[in-house]
Amino acid sequence: MLFNSPFYIFAFLPVVLIVYFTLNKMRYTHLGKAWMVLASLYFYGYWNPAYLLLIIASMLVNFGIGNALHKTKTSDQSILSRKSVLILGIVLNLAVLVYYKYSDFFIVNLNEVLGLNIDLLNLLLPLAISFFTFQQIAYLVDSYQNDTQEYDFLNYCLFVSFFPQLIAGPIVHHKEMMPQFANLKNTFINYHNIAKGLFIFSIGLFKKVVIADTFAIWANLGFDSQVPLSLFEAWGASLSYTFQLYYDFSGYTDMAIGVALLFNIRLPLNFNSPYKATDIQDFWRRWHMTLSRWLRDYLYIPLGGNRKGAGRTYFNLMATFILGGLWHGAGWTFIVWGALHGGALAIHRIWQIVNVKLPAYLAWTLTFLFINFTWVFFRANDIASAFAMLKGMFGLNGVKGTAQFSSFIQYFTGWTPSWEIVNGNHLIGSVSTIQMVFVFGLVVFFAKNTLEIGMNKNKFSLVDSGVISLSLLLAVLLGIASTASEFLYFNF
Repeated sequence: MLFNSPFYIFAFLPVVLIVYFTLNKMRYTHLGKAWMVLASLYFYGYWNPAYLLLIIASMLVNFGIGNALHKTKTSDQSILSRKSVLILGIVLNLAVLVYYKYSDFFIVNLNEVLGLNIDLLNLLLPLAISFFTFQQIAYLVDSYQNDTQEYDFLNYCLFVSFFPQLIAGPIVHHKEMMPQFANLKNTFINYHNIAKGLFIFSIGLFKKVVIADTFAIWANLGFDSQVPLSLFEAWGASLSYTFQLYYDFSGYTDMAIGVALLFNIRLPLNFNSPYKATDIQDFWRRWHMTLSRWLRDYLYIPLGGNRKGAGRTYFNLMATFILGGLWHGAGWTFIVWGALHGGALAIHRIWQIVNVKLPAYLAWTLTFLFINFTWVFFRANDIASAFAMLKGMFGLNGVKGTAQFSSFIQYFTGWTPSWEIVNGNHLIGSVSTIQMVFVFGLVVFFAKNTLEIGMNKNKFSLVDSGVISLSLLLAVLLGIASTASEFLYFNF
């Protein structure tokens, strides 16, 4: 089920909300939680019911291991034995993730290197497996470190499966969610949170359906082209993907936070205007913030962090981000993307030691150009396609377009003789790539983000929210009437 589908917006979400708060009002709070878990599992199983067994089994096993770690923390059991239980839990989680997500990647590379002919498994990737695996590994480590206080299976299931953040994050901690679920005040409807939630959700919906899906047209035309791209075509395609990914992930994050607020739950900040960053470290403090936190706390620091000298620090950064790249997808393009970011962070540390300061505008320009450059590997179908795109961006294929790529040129430079507004794929038929990049680039670089506007607004009346939300919803109704497109991070 997609956040931007009519069924989710006009059927699933209202029913879940009404039943949940009705049960709580009747003081059946335990039933309210059970209802939320069942609704979340229905939401998850809507794509493929077969994988419901996987997430349920995962929750059962991880809750059992976490409970075992909790019960043995004051016993005479040795530290070594507790660590063995933790390692077993982590290995089990990673084994399931590797099996489903990376088996074919390993088989393909083994076949190429060793000249073998092993058949591919062709497994369908279970939805959200990367997210709920990392979330539960964090839970096990926190349990081992005595950083979890509450052990109730129903609450645990709600913590893992809570549908607003189940599919693509934020990656939450047990200690962030359990106090909110336990707070009786949160079990009753809060109209101020309803107003905020609808406002934030509506802006996220607008970002996804109207902006991101429009940039997707030009990004797909460019990256899927079978002919060499000229300078302007390549830059049009790469910038289109850069902004598609921004508005897609930003839109999803807004929608997740907005829906959670309807239930009086505050999810952690996960996206904070990353393209305003003036260095690569600043970027990772703003982009997918809960993943960055996870990589830091459960990978980088356990590897030694920056405590064992400069050389080891640079190695730890590279290892962390190569694995972070691999987390996003099973392919060499993701590994290269992660290595580029790890290398950039290492260079940034060296730059800090040299203590040469650049003007803010130049630092921002270099950072954004680097990010745009690395997204080419993130989006490309393979390494060869990535280098073909970069070749075009450096002008090695010339400046003018080709006749074979006339459809892209039409979108890129010309006016389409049409007055159609939103049909799910187009914003306005006459808007070119240059205009879109310019207008929505200015929004990205200079405007306040959704959370700065919505979450910090103390006086947020229902009238304010209603006017803004209804206007945004009406603006995208024609768009969602067509087939809703997936969010990009649903693929990870």
